[in-house]
Amino acid sequence: MEVINFAEKNSVVNRFMAELRDVNIQTDRIRFRRNLERIGEIMAYEISHRLHYSEKEVTTPLGTARVNLPDDTVVLATILRAGLPFHQGFLSCLDDAENAFVSAYRKYKDKLNFDIFIEYIASPRIDGKVLVITDPMLATGGSMELSYKALLTKGTPKSVHIASVIASRQAIDYVKQHFPDDTTLWVGAIDDQLDDHSYIVPGLGDAGDLAYGIKE
Repeated sequence: MEVINFAEKNSVVNRFMAELRDVNIQTDRIRFRRNLERIGEIMAYEISHRLHYSEKEVTTPLGTARVNLPDDTVVLATILRAGLPFHQGFLSCLDDAENAFVSAYRKYKDKLNFDIFIEYIASPRIDGKVLVITDPMLATGGSMELSYKALLTKGTPKSVHIASVIASRQAIDYVKQHFPDDTTLWVGAIDDQLDDHSYIVPGLGDAGDLAYGIKE
Protein backbone atom coordinates (compact mmCIF):
# COMPACT_ATOMS: atom_id res chain seq x y z
CA MET A 1 0.00 0.00 0.00
CA GLU A 2 1.27 3.46 -0.90
CA VAL A 3 0.97 6.06 1.88
CA ILE A 4 1.21 9.74 0.93
CA ASN A 5 1.82 11.86 4.04
CA PHE A 6 1.46 15.58 3.33
CA ALA A 7 3.26 16.42 6.60
CA GLU A 8 6.45 15.19 4.94
CA LYS A 9 6.07 17.70 2.11
CA ASN A 10 6.42 21.47 1.88
CA SER A 11 2.76 22.25 1.25
CA VAL A 12 0.11 24.77 2.29
CA VAL A 13 -1.72 21.74 3.70
CA ASN A 14 0.58 22.07 6.72
CA ARG A 15 -0.82 25.52 7.54
CA PHE A 16 -4.39 24.27 7.32
CA MET A 17 -3.39 21.34 9.54
CA ALA A 18 -1.86 23.69 12.11
CA GLU A 19 -5.08 25.72 12.27
CA LEU A 20 -7.20 22.58 12.65
CA ARG A 21 -5.09 21.51 15.64
CA ASP A 22 -4.70 24.93 17.30
CA VAL A 23 -7.04 25.26 20.31
CA ASN A 24 -7.05 29.03 19.83
CA ILE A 25 -8.33 28.76 16.25
CA GLN A 26 -10.35 25.54 16.02
CA THR A 27 -13.26 26.91 18.08
CA ASP A 28 -14.19 29.01 15.03
CA ARG A 29 -16.46 26.38 13.44
CA ILE A 30 -16.71 28.09 10.07
CA ARG A 31 -12.93 28.24 9.80
CA PHE A 32 -12.59 24.65 11.04
CA ARG A 33 -15.00 23.36 8.39
CA ARG A 34 -13.35 25.45 5.70
CA ASN A 35 -9.91 24.07 6.56
CA LEU A 36 -11.27 20.54 6.25
CA GLU A 37 -12.69 21.52 2.86
CA ARG A 38 -9.41 23.04 1.67
CA ILE A 39 -7.44 19.94 2.58
CA GLY A 40 -10.05 17.87 0.73
CA GLU A 41 -9.71 20.08 -2.35
CA ILE A 42 -5.93 19.63 -2.42
CA MET A 43 -6.09 15.87 -1.88
CA ALA A 44 -8.71 15.55 -4.62
CA TYR A 45 -6.46 17.46 -7.01
CA GLU A 46 -3.56 15.12 -6.20
CA ILE A 47 -5.77 12.04 -6.66
CA SER A 48 -6.89 13.41 -10.04
CA HIS A 49 -3.32 12.82 -11.28
CA ARG A 50 -3.89 9.09 -10.75
CA LEU A 51 -6.98 8.89 -13.00
CA HIS A 52 -6.88 7.64 -16.58
CA TYR A 53 -7.25 10.27 -19.31
CA SER A 54 -7.82 10.42 -23.04
CA GLU A 55 -7.96 13.24 -25.54
CA LYS A 56 -11.41 14.64 -26.33
CA GLU A 57 -12.66 17.32 -28.71
CA VAL A 58 -14.37 20.40 -27.31
CA THR A 59 -16.19 22.83 -29.59
CA THR A 60 -15.44 26.50 -28.89
CA PRO A 61 -17.08 29.58 -30.50
CA LEU A 62 -14.10 29.79 -32.85
CA GLY A 63 -13.19 26.20 -33.55
CA THR A 64 -12.30 22.90 -31.91
CA ALA A 65 -9.90 22.31 -29.01
CA ARG A 66 -8.42 18.99 -27.97
CA VAL A 67 -8.30 18.42 -24.21
CA ASN A 68 -7.19 15.51 -22.01
CA LEU A 69 -10.20 14.57 -19.87
CA PRO A 70 -10.60 11.79 -17.29
CA ASP A 71 -12.22 8.54 -18.40
CA ASP A 72 -12.74 7.15 -14.88
CA THR A 73 -15.96 7.45 -12.93
CA VAL A 74 -15.19 8.46 -9.35
CA VAL A 75 -17.34 7.61 -6.34
CA LEU A 76 -16.71 9.81 -3.30
CA ALA A 77 -17.71 7.92 -0.15
CA THR A 78 -17.83 9.67 3.20
CA ILE A 79 -18.25 8.43 6.75
CA LEU A 80 -20.77 10.64 8.57
CA ARG A 81 -20.83 13.16 10.26
CA ALA A 82 -17.36 14.63 10.58
CA GLY A 83 -16.60 13.68 6.99
CA LEU A 84 -19.12 16.07 5.44
CA PRO A 85 -16.97 19.23 5.09
CA PHE A 86 -13.98 17.09 4.04
CA HIS A 87 -16.24 15.44 1.44
CA GLN A 88 -17.38 18.84 0.16
CA GLY A 89 -13.76 19.76 -0.52
CA PHE A 90 -13.33 16.66 -2.65
CA LEU A 91 -16.59 17.34 -4.45
CA SER A 92 -15.56 20.92 -5.22
CA CYS A 93 -12.63 19.54 -7.22
CA LEU A 94 -14.12 16.29 -8.55
CA ASP A 95 -17.50 17.89 -9.14
CA ASP A 96 -18.82 15.25 -11.53
CA ALA A 97 -18.18 12.40 -9.07
CA GLU A 98 -20.91 10.14 -7.79
CA ASN A 99 -21.45 10.15 -4.03
CA ALA A 100 -21.90 7.61 -1.26
CA PHE A 101 -22.51 8.06 2.46
CA VAL A 102 -21.98 5.63 5.33
CA SER A 103 -22.95 6.09 8.96
CA ALA A 104 -20.47 4.28 11.21
CA TYR A 105 -20.52 4.82 14.96
CA ARG A 106 -18.96 3.57 18.16
CA LYS A 107 -21.20 1.86 20.73
CA TYR A 108 -19.39 1.78 24.05
CA LYS A 109 -19.66 -1.33 26.22
CA ASP A 110 -17.97 0.56 29.08
CA LYS A 111 -15.84 3.69 29.40
CA LEU A 112 -12.97 2.29 27.33
CA ASN A 113 -14.30 -0.54 25.14
CA PHE A 114 -16.58 -0.22 22.15
CA ASP A 115 -17.89 -1.95 19.06
CA ILE A 116 -18.34 -0.25 15.69
CA PHE A 117 -21.65 -0.48 13.84
CA ILE A 118 -22.82 0.53 10.37
CA GLU A 119 -26.26 2.08 10.66
CA TYR A 120 -26.87 3.50 7.19
CA ILE A 121 -25.46 3.38 3.66
CA ALA A 122 -26.53 5.21 0.50
CA SER A 123 -24.34 4.44 -2.50
CA PRO A 124 -24.43 4.01 -6.26
CA ARG A 125 -23.03 0.89 -7.90
CA ILE A 126 -19.24 1.02 -7.68
CA ASP A 127 -18.29 -1.71 -10.17
CA GLY A 128 -15.27 -0.66 -12.22
CA LYS A 129 -15.16 2.81 -10.65
CA VAL A 130 -12.52 4.67 -8.64
CA LEU A 131 -13.61 4.59 -5.00
CA VAL A 132 -12.39 7.38 -2.71
CA ILE A 133 -13.31 6.89 0.96
CA THR A 134 -12.91 10.00 3.11
CA ASP A 135 -12.88 10.29 6.89
CA PRO A 136 -11.02 13.09 8.70
CA MET A 137 -9.83 10.98 11.64
CA LEU A 138 -8.42 7.50 11.04
CA ALA A 139 -7.97 6.37 14.64
CA THR A 140 -8.14 2.56 14.72
CA GLY A 141 -9.08 1.75 11.13
CA GLY A 142 -12.13 -0.24 12.27
CA SER A 143 -14.75 2.20 10.97
CA MET A 144 -12.90 2.50 7.67
CA GLU A 145 -12.80 -1.29 7.23
CA LEU A 146 -16.50 -1.77 8.03
CA SER A 147 -17.47 1.11 5.74
CA TYR A 148 -15.41 -0.40 2.94
CA LYS A 149 -17.09 -3.79 3.42
CA ALA A 150 -20.51 -2.10 3.36
CA LEU A 151 -19.61 -0.35 0.11
CA LEU A 152 -18.50 -3.65 -1.43
CA THR A 153 -22.15 -4.74 -1.30
CA LYS A 154 -22.58 -2.24 -4.15
CA GLY A 155 -19.93 -3.85 -6.38
CA THR A 156 -16.18 -4.14 -6.89
CA PRO A 157 -14.24 -0.91 -7.51
CA LYS A 158 -11.49 -0.51 -10.07
CA SER A 159 -9.21 1.07 -7.49
CA VAL A 160 -9.43 2.39 -3.93
CA HIS A 161 -8.14 5.57 -2.32
CA ILE A 162 -8.47 6.36 1.39
CA ALA A 163 -8.19 10.00 2.46
CA SER A 164 -7.84 11.22 6.06
CA VAL A 165 -6.72 14.42 7.72
CA ILE A 166 -4.98 12.70 10.65
CA ALA A 167 -4.23 9.00 11.06
CA SER A 168 -2.63 7.03 13.88
CA ARG A 169 0.28 4.66 13.27
CA GLN A 170 -1.96 1.86 14.55
CA ALA A 171 -4.63 2.67 11.97
CA ILE A 172 -2.08 2.78 9.16
CA ASP A 173 -0.92 -0.72 10.09
CA TYR A 174 -4.51 -1.95 10.40
CA VAL A 175 -5.53 -0.58 7.00
CA LYS A 176 -2.48 -2.15 5.37
CA GLN A 177 -3.64 -5.53 6.66
CA HIS A 178 -7.33 -5.21 5.70
CA PHE A 179 -7.35 -3.39 2.36
CA PRO A 180 -6.10 -4.45 -1.08
CA ASP A 181 -2.36 -4.00 -1.62
CA ASP A 182 -2.93 -1.48 -4.42
CA THR A 183 -4.96 0.86 -2.15
CA THR A 184 -3.51 4.37 -1.85
CA LEU A 185 -3.75 6.21 1.49
CA TRP A 186 -3.61 10.00 1.54
CA VAL A 187 -3.18 11.67 4.92
CA GLY A 188 -2.43 15.17 6.18
CA ALA A 189 -0.39 13.89 9.13
CA ILE A 190 0.36 10.69 11.03
CA ASP A 191 0.39 10.77 14.85
CA ASP A 192 2.06 8.09 16.92
CA GLN A 193 -0.36 7.51 19.79
CA LEU A 194 -3.92 6.59 20.75
CA ASP A 195 -5.23 7.30 24.26
CA ASP A 196 -7.32 4.93 26.39
CA HIS A 197 -10.46 6.02 24.51
CA SER A 198 -8.84 5.36 21.11
CA TYR A 199 -8.58 9.06 20.28
CA ILE A 200 -5.55 10.18 18.29
CA VAL A 201 -2.85 11.99 20.30
CA PRO A 202 -1.95 14.82 19.79
CA GLY A 203 -4.71 14.78 17.14
CA LEU A 204 -7.12 17.69 17.20
CA GLY A 205 -10.05 16.54 19.33
CA ASP A 206 -13.46 15.42 18.05
CA ALA A 207 -13.70 16.62 14.44
CA GLY A 208 -17.49 16.20 14.35
CA ASP A 209 -18.03 18.28 17.48
CA LEU A 210 -15.61 20.97 16.29
CA ALA A 211 -17.34 21.16 12.90
CA TYR A 212 -20.97 21.01 14.04
CA GLY A 213 -21.20 21.39 17.82
CA ILE A 214 -21.04 19.01 20.75
CA LYS A 215 -23.41 16.06 20.47
CA GLU A 216 -25.39 14.85 23.45
